[in-house]
Amino acid sequence: MPPSNMAIENGHGAPTRMKEDWRAGDRSQAARLLIAVLIVLAIATFLASIMTGAADASLGNLFRWLTGTETAEQALSIRDRIIILDIRLPRAVLGMLVGAALAVSGTVMQGLFRNPLADPGLVGVSSGASLGAVLIIVLGSAFFGPVFAVFGFYALPVAAFFGGLATTLLLYRIATRSGQTSVATMLLAGIAIAALAGAVTGVLIFVADDQQLRDLTFWGLGSLAGASWTKILAAGPIILLSLAVVPFLSRGLNALTLGEAAAFHMGVPVQRLKNVAIVSVAAATGASVAVSGGIGFVGIVVPHVLRLVIGPDHRFLLPASALLGGTLLIFADMIARTIVPPAELPIGIITAFAGAPFFLWILLRGRSHMGL
Repeated sequence: MPPSNMAIENGHGAPTRMKEDWRAGDRSQAARLLIAVLIVLAIATFLASIMTGAADASLGNLFRWLTGTETAEQALSIRDRIIILDIRLPRAVLGMLVGAALAVSGTVMQGLFRNPLADPGLVGVSSGASLGAVLIIVLGSAFFGPVFAVFGFYALPVAAFFGGLATTLLLYRIATRSGQTSVATMLLAGIAIAALAGAVTGVLIFVADDQQLRDLTFWGLGSLAGASWTKILAAGPIILLSLAVVPFLSRGLNALTLGEAAAFHMGVPVQRLKNVAIVSVAAATGASVAVSGGIGFVGIVVPHVLRLVIGPDHRFLLPASALLGGTLLIFADMIARTIVPPAELPIGIITAFAGAPFFLWILLRGRSHMGL
């Protein structure tokens, strides 16, 4: 077993000291057990979300429909079918997809940048994705007619993807030098990029008409209120494709914890890993922002909570992040729907209340060795 504090020669001959070796301490059994628990928890939360709301629906009837004992027409009234199948079910599905996408994106970014503060919302990736989506909404008919002609209702998530991709590439180029990523530079660059994207978004909102303003209202704090099967059909394939790709990055992300030079000598195609990781994060974040707006802190809270339990092995961390991220976002949406009835609180407020103190704790806990 290699020591937990080790020095690996980087490409310029300077030793890179590791606080922890990802191999130190075999937590694979605990990780497998946790993933099994998270699967059960995700299913329970998903069903609870379908049953939670201002209108009541029979749990027994829903169970008979889900188990195939009775058809939807036999088990559920017309009213219940509309509430469950057209309102709550797509909302729960979208919450699971978006939560998983944001959590996995945060996990991949933290592994790629090799620091605990990387998160699509904090470093401006979500702002760039929002800008791409707002551009399509406000200027789509006038300037992006060919885009709509080619992509149809996929135009919005595609635009958000390219906005997130451009932001991620710019952030990586600014924060990385000689194979090393500066945490302080990353955060400051992220703040600047987010401010610039926010300013351009503000100009677009200023010139938007009333209908466009209604479409843009939920973008500020995020919401699942507009969930529909059409939105799931537009964003779901992009998110699922990204989630299907990232498990293949786990070995490379594990190797990157030792530094890029060490990963290269271990046989990892580092540049290809970076490219795939950046595109996957941009796609998942862009599609999520396109259908739910800006929901912050999921991508930074979930990976840290899981690392405390199962360690930094991405073979287990990535699937666990997807499960816990989706579960937490569905739970936050349930709170948002029920805390101030009959009104609905933006879900971004819930995640900010939970995530901001956790982020401050991370800063205070790690400021002695993060260069801040």
